[in-house]
Formats: sequence, structure tokens, C-alpha cells
Amino acid sequence: MERKINIAIDGYSSCGKSTLAKGMAKALGYAYIDSGAMYRAVTLYAINNGLTSGDEIDEQGLIDELENITIDFTNKSGVNTTRLNGKIVEDEIRKMEVSSMVSQVSRIRSVREKLRLMQQDAARFGGIVMDGRDIGSAVLPHAELKIFMTADKDIRAMRRFEELASKGETITLEEIRTNLEKRDLLDTTRKENPLVQVEDALLLDNTKMTEKEQLNQALDWAKELIFETS
Repeated sequence: MERKINIAIDGYSSCGKSTLAKGMAKALGYAYIDSGAMYRAVTLYAINNGLTSGDEIDEQGLIDELENITIDFTNKSGVNTTRLNGKIVEDEIRKMEVSSMVSQVSRIRSVREKLRLMQQDAARFGGIVMDGRDIGSAVLPHAELKIFMTADKDIRAMRRFEELASKGETITLEEIRTNLEKRDLLDTTRKENPLVQVEDALLLDNTKMTEKEQLNQALDWAKELIFETS
């Protein structure tokens, strides 16, 4: 008997979490929630409203502004587009300026609490694929399928380099590698809901896998749960 399940995908930066989540959502006819885009949107708001200085965040200033921040998604032909206060910001939130600050923003407890409530509300009826850093551990701890993604650091850096280069953004591979190392450290050591592989998450190391291979593996896991008999 088919049932609607929730799928939580966690993992390190540039492991292809969003690519996998979008592919699964499309194949299963589920909704896709990009939690990382939500944190990026809050970060973009902070940058655009003078709440950052160098690598520093005006935490209290951002907390005071949270009630003025709305984030939602449009979905056309399986493609998600992020909107911040009604404005499409999909391209802006993927820029290196945002990437360099998003881990600092995501450490703020009030930010995590606001976005977690939004994410949990979206998943209350099942049929959701959500990716991020703490989906299986904090946002959807009761998700039927939890996947933790990882890959070799050099492979991750190259993937990110190629992604940014395709968008015309000029940055060196070494700068990207340094950024990923910094984000890994911040994500795994932050006080509020750090990045961890929870006990019941299935590990997916895609270092030597193609996008099709990783999608097929994840779909096999999902279908076992969707069509299981009680």
C-alpha cells in the first residue's frame, strides 16, 4: 500500500543535497523544501540591510528584524524559486558573498527557531523532501527516511567551482576549498543543532557516483518505505 512519507536529507556543503532532493521530489511527485535557501535568504536580508560587517553579523539587529522577513517558494515544472519578501532572489542567494556568511547566520538560535517552525508546518501532511544540515536531527526527527550525504572534499570543491563558473562568478578553487572547510567547521561545531549523522540515517557517499546513480539508490530506499506493508 502506497503512503506519503517525509524524506530528510542532511550533509556537508556541495555534496549535491539539493540536486538529489529535487530529483526525488520530481520522481515521487512530492514537494521540495530547500531549507538551505531559507537560511541563505535570511543572510541576504542581513547583507542588504546593513547587518553585516566583514565576517561579523549584527545578531541582535537581525533578531529584531525577523518579524519583517517572509520566505516562500514558487514551483514551475519541478523547478523551485526562492522568494524573499515577495522578491525572487534565487540567483542572489547562491553568490559567494552569501555563502561566506550563511553559516554564521544559521548559528543564531532565533533564526533557527523561526525557520524550523516554517519547515515543520510545510511537512505536517507528509509528501515532503527537505534538505539541509539538521533536518533529520531537529526539523523532522520523525521523518520516515533520513539520508546523510558526504563526499571527498576536493570533489565537493570542484563541483562548487564548476557551478559558480557556469554562472559567470569569478573565484579560485582554493578560495572555494577554504570556504567549504570553514563552513564544515562552523556547521559541525555550532551550539544550536550542529550537523550530525543521526543514528537512523542512511549514509550516501557520492564521491564516485553519478547523479543518476545516487538518485536511483535514494529512490530504492524511499520506495521500500512507501510501499511497505504493515
